[in-house]
This record gives sequence, structure tokens and C-alpha cells, in this order.
Amino acid sequence: MALGPAPAGLLQLILGPVLVLLVCGLSSVLGQEVYTNQWAVHIPGGPEEANRIASKYGFINFGHVFGDYYNFRHRRVVKRSLSEHRETQVRLEKDPMVSWAEQQVVKRRRKRDLYTDPTDPKFVDQWYLHNSNRRDLNATGAWQQGYTGRGVVVSILDDGIEKNHPDLMQNYDPDASYDVNDADPDPQPRYTQLNDNRHGTRCAGEVAAVANNEICGVGVAYNAKIGGVRMLDGEVTDMVEAQSLSLNPQHIDIYSASWGPEDDGKTVDGPAKMAKEAFLHGVKEGRGGLGSIFVWASGNGGREKDSCNCDGYTNSIYTLSISSSTQNGNVPWYSEACSSTLATTYSSGNLNEKQIVTTDLKSKCTDTHTGTSASAPLAAGIIALALEANKNLTWRDMQHLVVQTSQPAHLLASDWRSNGVGRKVSHSYGYGLLNAGAIVAMAKTWTNVGPQRKCVFTVLAEPRNIGGHLSINKSVDACFGSDAHVKSLEHVQARLTLSYNRRGNLAIHLISPAGTRSTLLHPRPHDYSSEGFNDWAFMTTHSWDEDPTGVWTLEIENVAGASDYGTLTQFILVLYGTGSPSDTTTEKPQPGSGSCKTLDLRQICIECNAGYYLHKQSCVKRCPAGHAVGSQPLNYTVGNFVEPASVQACLPCPQPCVTCSSLSPDACTSCPPHSYLENNPGTCLHLNQILRETPGSFMVDGQGERHLEMEMGSRLPITIAVLSCVAIIATFAGVFLLLQIRSGALLKLPSLEAGSRLGANFSLGGNRVVSYRGIPTVWGDDGVNTDSDNEEFDVQNERTAFIKTQSAL
Repeated sequence: MALGPAPAGLLQLILGPVLVLLVCGLSSVLGQEVYTNQWAVHIPGGPEEANRIASKYGFINFGHVFGDYYNFRHRRVVKRSLSEHRETQVRLEKDPMVSWAEQQVVKRRRKRDLYTDPTDPKFVDQWYLHNSNRRDLNATGAWQQGYTGRGVVVSILDDGIEKNHPDLMQNYDPDASYDVNDADPDPQPRYTQLNDNRHGTRCAGEVAAVANNEICGVGVAYNAKIGGVRMLDGEVTDMVEAQSLSLNPQHIDIYSASWGPEDDGKTVDGPAKMAKEAFLHGVKEGRGGLGSIFVWASGNGGREKDSCNCDGYTNSIYTLSISSSTQNGNVPWYSEACSSTLATTYSSGNLNEKQIVTTDLKSKCTDTHTGTSASAPLAAGIIALALEANKNLTWRDMQHLVVQTSQPAHLLASDWRSNGVGRKVSHSYGYGLLNAGAIVAMAKTWTNVGPQRKCVFTVLAEPRNIGGHLSINKSVDACFGSDAHVKSLEHVQARLTLSYNRRGNLAIHLISPAGTRSTLLHPRPHDYSSEGFNDWAFMTTHSWDEDPTGVWTLEIENVAGASDYGTLTQFILVLYGTGSPSDTTTEKPQPGSGSCKTLDLRQICIECNAGYYLHKQSCVKRCPAGHAVGSQPLNYTVGNFVEPASVQACLPCPQPCVTCSSLSPDACTSCPPHSYLENNPGTCLHLNQILRETPGSFMVDGQGERHLEMEMGSRLPITIAVLSCVAIIATFAGVFLLLQIRSGALLKLPSLEAGSRLGANFSLGGNRVVSYRGIPTVWGDDGVNTDSDNEEFDVQNERTAFIKTQSAL
């Protein structure tokens, strides 16, 4: 059926939009300018004059731009046109109140941070970087913010790095590389038939494989510089480790290590002297004093029921320990659980779960990288993104950022618990999956945490039998009132020395004042050792940001139920963290800050507000140990004389009190050594030397002990006086007898044997033998002294009197 001609109105409806599209398209192709219905107009006369002119020429005044510039829009001019509206422009220019006018032209602008997915062929298989179900590390979230690791240097401490790999060589950094095994600058791995030394190259690709080069996949920080240290392909000594950990610390930002002691479920080992010093030097001096960042794989001993707290590298406060999760959010079979793990990234799992894509030896690519070896480099790459966002982050800032931005997400574990500040934490995952987008966003505006503080308590006064179960409680004030006061926790260490006939049967737990229960050690069935632990620092991060003040509990139990035995000989509790500005004695408080009321001319606090007490030129809410609240004179160091006043201050306890409840002499709450506390009143009584040397003969439980010690102490002066008098009288009598003998007098001395409890026989006959029975042997070797020329008498009066006196003593 033939159709008639289309109506004219219908043609206009169809052709109108087509013409507009053609105009817009042609303008783009031909580069012509597109004029709008807006004019920028400069009118010095003010807003009222601008409104008048806009109304006069058919404009609407859309407001003030800045200065005397205004935004005019014309009612009858089309919004987009290829030609300017010259008539309206001329009319505006002719008005004497308009100094300048211009019809606005559309300008083409492109966002320079527009993100597009990398074009590398294997990127689609890197499910852990970007996944449609959002079960990933949110790497694209950081890339979309413009951060790709540019300007950050990462070094892989391993078996070498294939520096000429086509997906690595663009980012390879020779200043971040060295061959410690062969002592040369080339970290190229040694090639074997089994490709044994592929580990370092694989880890390097995870961090910084180049993007958009049509090769393999991409690294998390694909614009970061990458280096490698060849140190595992040979004999590994303390010196080898230390040299690797301390390579070029002013150039390298991040060290990534995916190795450690044997994951056999029975080894307890960690860094030796030089490696420990390298860690400490790195965090103190590295990166210009901000601290080197050490990222460590938590270990692959899960099948052997190993604990990463028995690995001194992951258990260190200086390392950022990373665990693994499978693609489906399960705990991998190889993963080790411990309280020192801080966070998690993805890695391999069961046969039906995907693995990690990265570079491989001989310029190849692999999608079968596995274990916690694959997790640590991913974390190092994410940390590189955060460092690009904020180069001023310290090594501790980075750990804070990891704790605050990691997410439990879909990770499955039976031990997820909320700690004292409401943050979820697990022994298998730490604080959860790293989130690249979140950590970068927070890093951009992050304020550096305060200096690290360390508060130490020696908890154990004497050895304790462990048996089947041992529990020790310790109430601490977190070093309140000192420069070591910790207000907000970071790391907590329990330094233990113990012996046990089968170490693997032990489970050790530490419970914080907030109730957070950290498993410092779970049973290890393969650990048959009887060596115990020697000053081993078990570490937990589970109480991060908690207030450490209160009662800490250490529990040691034998989970096997056997009749094992052992002794705990040392328990030192070490609290690391930050303080609050109000208790920092090095900072002078300011008036109006809520604590200090008055400053003198030297800007030193001399008076505190109500509820605070003056202590060492600062204001505190509570007096520290060894001090109590009292009054001290206040003298204003100003020009005018002011009548002396008094202020509430923390003053030292009166002697000999160590701690006290007030400044009264009878308000002691603890006493110095060789003294004991008399509760009513609270005074410190000094023990005499005999009591100190032989405490066993005087220690009686309960109140009887105190009465006995008091009684003996009160009788001591009288006893000494009586004995002194006896000695003087005996000496006088002996001298008198000697004079009598010399003058010819004959005396018959009675025998001392019958009446003496000493059992000594005295014979003044011809043999002159003296036998001392029951007398200390110190007198048994003395010879017989004679002061008389008369052979019939051997006068021993002085000695006899002296011995008698000593026996009475």
C-alpha cells in the first residue's frame, strides 16, 4: 500500500533534533565554537544597577560571579548556537554603565584523572584486585583517586629478581637491589631445571608489574619502583639477614619478606643480634627518621598446627605481619593463627579456588602463585599506594592505618571478637582484609601519631609452678605520671621465661583490662621440646587503641591433660602505645586548656584548675605512685608583690613510705626493702639486721608475726645493755684474779661443767687442757695462753669469762 506525503509538522519534529545533532557533531568535527545564551557582564554600579540593565535588555541576572562581574542569561537566545548573537552583544556594549560584556562559548575540557582499566591480558584474571562482587582488595579504588605507587620504592628480600623481565624492567630500581649471597650488585636469580629461585620474581610482579604494556597482569602499585635482594639462595646467617634488612634505608621505603624459620610446628626461632639491630635501626633511622616499613608473611605452617607467635620475625613489633584468605573468604589450609597478625590479603586456597597472577622466571607469566608468600607482596603494594598519598607517614602511622581501614568483610572464622574499642579482630585474619581505596583516602589527611611510649612491669616476684593451670593477675597504672605513661595501646608483649617437660602441650592467653583475650600460644602437637621459652616476647595487636590501665591476666594451661610439669620464672608485661597531651610532662600546658590555670613569666604552670594537681610543672588528674595530694606555697614571679598563697600539688610521700594515701606519716601503703608495713597505723617499721639475715626463723603467718617482730625489736636494746654489763664485769673479775695470782694468792675455781649449759670442762690441774663442748668451732683451734710464771696454774679467767659471755649471747 502506497504512503502519502508526510505532514509538514511531523517533518519538523523529526528533522529538528536531527539538525541539532548534526550541528553539535559538525561543531566537534570542524572545531567551531558553540555559543550559549549566557553573557558575562562587568558593571561597576553594583547589584541594583546590574538588575536594572538585565531587565532593560531582556536578560535574567543569575547572580554575582566575583567582583563586579555578573552572570546574565537571555530569554530569547537559544542555548547552543554556532553563531554569536551580535545584536544583543552590541546593545550591551553601547550602554554607558557596562564596561565589558562577552557571550560565553562552550569549552572542551577532559578530566585528567579519568580511570580506565589496565589493558594487560591477564588483568581480567586478577580477581583479588578488582571483582564485580566486590570481594577484592579495592585496588581500583586507589587507582581512581590517582595513586599508583609513583615515587615509592619497594625491595623484595628473597632469592633474587629477574630484572630484565619485560613486565618488570621499566620499574626496576638498581639502587634497591643487591646480591648478598655473591656480594655483587646484580640480583639476577640463579636458574635451575626446577626453577627453584622463582619466588622473588613472582613477589616482585605482584607489587610493581607494569600496566598497559600488553604483558601478563599488573602490580598493585604498577608505577612504583621495584628492587630485589638475593639473600636466600645460599647460606643464611645473621649477617646475611642484617645486611639485607639494612640495604639503602634512605632510598628504600618498603621491605617485603615472605620467608622465616621452619614452619614445622616445633621450631621457636627469630632474628639474632645483628638482625634485631637492623630492625631497630630501620625504624629509627630509615626514610629520614620516619622509619623503614617491613612487611612480613605470617607463615605456611597451618597443616603442622604451627603458631606464628613462635616466629620472631612476624612476632616483632617492627614488622607488619600479613595473613591469607582464599577467594571464597575461608582460612587457607596453610595459614597460621596468632595474635601478632595485623591484617590479611588474598592468596590461594582449595583446588576450585583461583590463585595469584604474577610474573615468572624466563620472562613468563603465571597464575599459580600461592601461600602467604603471595599475600605479603600484595600488602606491600597497597602500603606503597598509601605512601604515595602521604610521604610523611611513619612506620607506626602505617600500622594505625592498616588497623583502622582493614575490614572483616566476608572472611569466615569462628574467633571473630570485638576488642575493647569495638573493633573486630581474629587470630586468623588480624583486623581483616586490606582495603587499598580506604587506606589511601585516610592517608591523605592522616595526622602523625605521637611518639612511641614503652611501659614495663615485672610481674613475677618468684618462680611459680605451672602444673595443669596457672593464672596470674597484675593491676597496672600504665606508668601514670611519668613520660612512659601509655594511654592508648598499640603492641603488647608478654616476655616469658619458663620450663616445661613438653612445650607443645601449653596454651598461653593474655586478657586485657577491657576483656580482650589474646591467644599468645596455642598447642602445637609436634612440639615435644622440653626447652621451654627463654625470655620470649609473645606479642599481641588485639588490644590496639585500648586503655591499658587496670588488671591484666596471664593464663598458662596444659591442654593435653597429662601430668606434665614446669615452672614459670619470668613474666614481664611490656605496653607500647601513645600518651595523651595532658599527661606529657615535656609540654608546657596552656591557660584555658582545661588543666593549667596560671602561668608565670617563664610560661611554666604554677597553678591548676579545680580537679587537677600540679606535678612537675604540669597538671594531672591523679598523683603518680610515690606522691600524694598536698599544699605547697605559690609565689607569683611578677612585678607586684602578692601575698603568698598555696596550691594543690602532688608532693612526695614522707620517708620512709614508698607509696602513701596522704602526706601523713602514718598513711603509708607500701614500704622500702628491709621494712614492713604496720597497718594500724600505716607506718613502715625497720627490720633489724638479724631478722633480715634469718627471716625463716621469725616468719609466722598472720598477726602473730608482727607481734613477735615488734617484741624482739623492743627487747633488743635491753639485751645488748645487759650483755655489755656482763662482759665488763667478767673482764674486771679476770683482771682482779690475775693480780691476785701474781701476788701469791691461791684460788680454787669451781668447775663450770655441772652448772654450765655450754658443756665445757675446765681443768686447772697439771695438764691444763680446756675442752669446749658445744662451742662454735672457731674457738676449738685456739691455743692455751698463760700469763703466769707459775707452772701449777694456767689461768684462763679472761677467756673463760669471754666464752661465757659469748655463750649467753
